[in-house]
Amino acid sequence: MNILKFGGTSVGSADSIKALLGIVEQARQKEDVIIVLSAMSGVTNLLLEMAEKAQVAEDYASQLKAIEEKHFEVIRTLLPASAQNPVFTKLKIYFNELEDILQSVFNLRELSAQTKDLILSYGERCSVFMVAHIARQKFGNAVAVDGSELIKTDSNFGQAKVNTALTELLINDYYQSNSDQLLFVTGFISSNEEGRVTTLGRGGSDFTAAIWGSALNVKEIQIWTDVNGMLTADPRIVEKAFSLSELSYTEAMELSYFGAKVIYPPTMIPAFLKKIPIVIKNTFDVEFPGTYIRHNVKTCELPIKGISSIDEISVLNLSGSGMVGKAGFSGRLFSLLSREQINVVLITQSSSEHSITFAVKPADAIKALNLISKEFELELQAKKLEYPEVESGLSVLAIVGENMKHTPGMSARLFNALGRNGVNVRAIAQGSSEYNISVILSKADLSKAVNAVHDSFYSDLKKTLNIFCLGTGNIGKTLFKQLQSQMPFLAKNNDLQVKVMGISNSRQMYLSKEGVDLCRWEQTLQEQAEPADLKLFVQEMKAMNLPNCVFVDNTASANPVNFYQEILESSISVVTCNKIGNSADYEQYAAFKKAARKYGVDFYYETNVGAGLPIIRTLKDLMMSGDKVARIEAILSGTISYIFNNFKGDAPFHEVVKEAQDLGYTEPDPRDDLNGKDFMRKMLILARDAGYAMEEKEVVIESMLPPACLAAASVEDFYKELKNNAAYFEQLKNEAESTGRVLRYIGKLEDGKVNITLQMVDDTHPFYMLSGSDNIISFTTDRYKSRPLVVKGPGAGAEVTAAGVFADIINVGKK
Repeated sequence: MNILKFGGTSVGSADSIKALLGIVEQARQKEDVIIVLSAMSGVTNLLLEMAEKAQVAEDYASQLKAIEEKHFEVIRTLLPASAQNPVFTKLKIYFNELEDILQSVFNLRELSAQTKDLILSYGERCSVFMVAHIARQKFGNAVAVDGSELIKTDSNFGQAKVNTALTELLINDYYQSNSDQLLFVTGFISSNEEGRVTTLGRGGSDFTAAIWGSALNVKEIQIWTDVNGMLTADPRIVEKAFSLSELSYTEAMELSYFGAKVIYPPTMIPAFLKKIPIVIKNTFDVEFPGTYIRHNVKTCELPIKGISSIDEISVLNLSGSGMVGKAGFSGRLFSLLSREQINVVLITQSSSEHSITFAVKPADAIKALNLISKEFELELQAKKLEYPEVESGLSVLAIVGENMKHTPGMSARLFNALGRNGVNVRAIAQGSSEYNISVILSKADLSKAVNAVHDSFYSDLKKTLNIFCLGTGNIGKTLFKQLQSQMPFLAKNNDLQVKVMGISNSRQMYLSKEGVDLCRWEQTLQEQAEPADLKLFVQEMKAMNLPNCVFVDNTASANPVNFYQEILESSISVVTCNKIGNSADYEQYAAFKKAARKYGVDFYYETNVGAGLPIIRTLKDLMMSGDKVARIEAILSGTISYIFNNFKGDAPFHEVVKEAQDLGYTEPDPRDDLNGKDFMRKMLILARDAGYAMEEKEVVIESMLPPACLAAASVEDFYKELKNNAAYFEQLKNEAESTGRVLRYIGKLEDGKVNITLQMVDDTHPFYMLSGSDNIISFTTDRYKSRPLVVKGPGAGAEVTAAGVFADIINVGKK
């Protein structure tokens, strides 16, 4: 025999009841079944709402009418007209009784726990009577069973304790007398010794199914709901949550206790004691195998079974010298709370015994505070204890799994995921069983925390990076193309998904919690964007509070740099090709680095120096491995490199410069490249990364242009001056060619000093063989002394720069 329990959504409409009866029909072909039903979805809440309205003399007629019509609509849909009247009559009697009780509450302005249980019982009574009569048309022998007559409890209304021995005797007797009938049993409701209706608490219908299953020693207990079993996390919070094939009783109880609403913890106790499997199945996806909760589970490779959470929690902290070494203090505190029916969710105590922190439901917090104030009044007055305070707006996150036991690194993975996303942990609890690690954190951070932890523990899933991009020029556009084309590869080979959550340029901005479709981002900006406001963009990015965030700056503007510090301090990584931030004051550069370290995020700027060339990373790796840099020499201007690589033969200098401009290698005013300012910024960043606290004024730049060229009033005048000084450039070229050398504009860092000079180098120099707009850099170190380490390649262009930004984003994802 199996017990089949159906929740509120499974009896919530005519269609779902038809699906339920189809499941029952299939199940009966294999074994006998008993069906336990909840009230129709939403009915219990309406009953409670009506009771509370009646207590304060508010009108409840519309809710009563809604409940009545909800049931009558199903009857009209699923029963033939000839069979409707007996059902309508019985239900009408129930609703009249309910109305009389509510009127009494209205008149007395009093709602006792006993009366509330009686009111709530009508939800299950109505649904079971209705469904049993519908089932009778299909199966013939269906019977509605009032479970309150068979499950006997104490008189703790609202959360009654079951008299197991008497209950099992009554259930067995009833079943023996009605074994030829198809039983539809009311869930949730029970009765005390005087026959007054009690209820079994939240999830009581599941509990009813377990009680019947235990009493009759059934093969399994099936809990039919509206989800595909137990999931690794709440799917409303984590889109990537997936179903678990099986759980141990302990794992299921831990997950349920900490907020997983699929099954109620006491449900499992009767099944656990008799080792009866519980199966969580989906009424609306009958082919899905569901989640088995049983005694012997197979070995699982998952590091944890699931992440559970309690949305609302309040914390009380009791501290003071009067607790230290005081035997029985904790017992006194928690016995007090237990006597008053206050459930403590989590406890943590300092090793010095100076403080105890515990979490309770928000509804119990003030009551607990008042009880503690009375119980420990003398200690508080004597200053041996500090007056406790209630801290609200908190949540609990718990990771659960038997594989956690004796597995090193579980706590590290949890706290690393939380730390990198700026989630502050207020309290921690871990039992000696090591099945559960629980943390208390701000409710505002719960969604981000659960997603970050889920990504951290389930590495087989695609980790999601949420990026916010500034700049839609050549580099920005190219980055979006590269992201779009590379997504399948990243998903397949790196288990990584990059989602663009926001885009802004100098005119427009657009942010979306669903992400931006890169196939039509330009159209989205045109149709849905709002006016650009960088301060607002950053505020909205922070307010979205997403895990694994990256701020990507593809501009050359000083404005975004002003927000880097705030962004890093919000535990959001920064990736930038904008050199201004790192080449301004050293104090600012150091502040960015310090913030990234302090808040556990990344500050990557590989493209600041060599576009897509791995220069910053190479220098960092050399220094991290203990190598010492003696000298760095570099050509770090693709524009200047192109000009001198093509300044040969009969071509005059001014024509080569104009050709570079026409090909897009220079700024609109070529002097912005040729004055060496951009080159200086790159060398300054290299020097700082090499460990020198250097300022811009300390870099010595030798101008390659005559003063008249730099002082020209316009670009047109600049070209005239270049032409006027053609002899100067020809002389340089001829001198180099006559000695077998070439002209190179080279930056050098040595002994803590940086200079940028125009040099003539021969074929023994690593910079002799250059072509196009190549950049090149050589590192002379203790390990690369006789033959320097050389990095060479394209130093300009949207493709390579965007690729460098892309690589930095992926490197954030690796962490």
